[in-house]
Amino acid sequence: MTGWPGKRHALRLAVLTYLGVMLIAPVSVILYRTFAPGLDQFWSWVSTPAAVSAVKLSLLLVVIVVPLNALFGVSTSILLVRNRFWGRSALQSILDLPFAVSPIIVGVALIALWGSSGALGFVENSLGFRIIFGLPGMVLASIFVTLPFVVREVQPVLLEVGIEQEQAAATLGSNAWQTLWRVTLPSIRWALTYGVVLTTARTLGEFGAVIMVSSNLPGQSQTLTLLVNDRYQRGAEYGAYAVATLLMGVAAAFLIAKAGLLVYRRRADALDWIRESMR
Repeated sequence: MTGWPGKRHALRLAVLTYLGVMLIAPVSVILYRTFAPGLDQFWSWVSTPAAVSAVKLSLLLVVIVVPLNALFGVSTSILLVRNRFWGRSALQSILDLPFAVSPIIVGVALIALWGSSGALGFVENSLGFRIIFGLPGMVLASIFVTLPFVVREVQPVLLEVGIEQEQAAATLGSNAWQTLWRVTLPSIRWALTYGVVLTTARTLGEFGAVIMVSSNLPGQSQTLTLLVNDRYQRGAEYGAYAVATLLMGVAAAFLIAKAGLLVYRRRADALDWIRESMR
């Protein structure tokens, strides 16, 4: 390709055209229609009781789902990397199911399992603990669709780091918990941070699985994505555009945070390398 400048320019033009048609144009249309009526109208749409409730519920899901998936992701990554056991390959494949299965199917499966007439329906019928069409069901759906992010970020780093530092810590008298907190977690902190950022962004943007297990009542059980769909279906298009823009802003903030963390990591690694070379 180096001897064909015309082909390089054509390839760049094709890539830019594709991005423009598939990404930039739709986003630009939403932004234009959001702010065409004015900033006051935008604020009135995103500050309604239903919108405020949707923001609170979305953040509540993040507060519940992200720590659980971070804990599970780190534990699972350590299990897969540091141990050899029967069924390990099967577990690796199962972890990728959320990437392959439609979120709608996830919602249907949760209803079949936890619904009042499902396999575990006694939890609601006998114990009175409602899961489907309540917050627990939305949490379960969000956990399922975000399950692989932390694992797939942390696992390669654990493989790259190896076990030499952990073995040295054990030789010096550290127990399992001390080794985890002082050796393992510091070595995977950046990968864990990226996984948390991706999990947060996906939790905020999930729609298919959540709508299946939510009662979808305005001001009660609607997340931001459900509110966008509800307003659009009811003909309040500009209200839907406003909430969609708010959601895009949050997603963009997380992407910027991830990019900033990547730059900070590179600088920190460079400083560490300089310090090591000066010793």
